[in-house]
Amino acid sequence: MGNMLKQAQQLQSKIFKLQEEMADKTVEASVGGGMVKVTANGKQQLVSVQIEPEVIDPDDVQMLQDLIVSGANEALKKAQDMVSEEMNKLTGGFNIPGLT
Repeated sequence: MGNMLKQAQQLQSKIFKLQEEMADKTVEASVGGGMVKVTANGKQQLVSVQIEPEVIDPDDVQMLQDLIVSGANEALKKAQDMVSEEMNKLTGGFNIPGLT
């Protein structure tokens, strides 16, 4: 029983370290043929949004808004996938609720 508790504590420590590392890792999503690029980190935070000037059309603001939302959603999805993949490596594929 004591060995199991020790292993759980070690795993918890490794998970905490991984979560800290994920804050420094980023993923990028590009939408609209590369006109909008959104970068997110492993903490599910948007880090940057790059918009090419030629996609900015004052007569079609809705398109730009849609591209930004689409890019943000794609970047956050990629960030979630990155964290899940790293967590699976750490936990040996066991799905532990609340960790990803």
